[in-house]
Amino acid sequence: MDKIKVVITGANGLLGQYLIRDMAKAGFEVFATNRGASRLPEYEGLEYEYASIDIRDKEAVQQYLFDIRPGIVIHAAAIAQPDACELNKEECRDININATAYIIEAAEKLSARLIYVSTDFIFNGDGGPYREDDLPAPVNFYGESKLASEEIVQKSKTNWAIVRTILVYGTILSGTRSNVVTWVKDNLEKGNHIKVVNDQVRTPTYVEDLSKGIVLIAQQNAKGIFNISGKEVFTPYEMAAQVADYFGLDKSLMEKVTADTFTQPARRPLKTGFVIEKAEKELGYKPVSFKEGIQKMFK
Repeated sequence: MDKIKVVITGANGLLGQYLIRDMAKAGFEVFATNRGASRLPEYEGLEYEYASIDIRDKEAVQQYLFDIRPGIVIHAAAIAQPDACELNKEECRDININATAYIIEAAEKLSARLIYVSTDFIFNGDGGPYREDDLPAPVNFYGESKLASEEIVQKSKTNWAIVRTILVYGTILSGTRSNVVTWVKDNLEKGNHIKVVNDQVRTPTYVEDLSKGIVLIAQQNAKGIFNISGKEVFTPYEMAAQVADYFGLDKSLMEKVTADTFTQPARRPLKTGFVIEKAEKELGYKPVSFKEGIQKMFK
């Protein structure tokens, strides 16, 4: 039996690197795309093909998809930095909204399934933790762009699933990228004083859990919206305290502050977090605890 072909956008990113590995391990034929050269590691015993595609180029991305003829497209590419989206709305619109429309148009013609990666930032943060059917109301342009894409996905004729996630952390397999865990660890090890927000709430998501959740959706042909995140609700300060405790670092270097302490172009929703019961029941999704995630990063 032929393997199902899957195209993964945003392949060089933290999630993309794990998706390539996990989808290939699960028996899919993997085609990885990103703008520019591959920054992917060597995956022992696993095969995939890489292509440099600028998803803003409608003709290029659609021609690529028509050439590959995938059964599934996992669309993980996006500008995910809220401040960058707020300051460069046109570029954000091109990558986060327009490119999604180009991919969907091709997926419809190919009768390919679409798995779209979204965010907690589609919510305003007044009523978290959120369920899949809660009403979105973004407070920044990043959230608006992701919600606009969700709406395009939901109106499409594709067999679609939307994966909403929050504050993804983990070890990037190739290259370097900071996240909440490495930022706290690196600064405290250097003896730096850090200010950490204690009036926002999130459910941090270990990258391997997110990747495995998407594999479950692909394997089970699951449809609809799924919250795929961790299961614990923390403030960033509480996360930082756990990191400090795990490595035996000096918590007196950490100062509790409110979000108002920082001047940022994009507003952040105060209290998000996800209820993940649907993914647990329907997919058999089982995330690790935040402490276990830290252990896995540094084992």
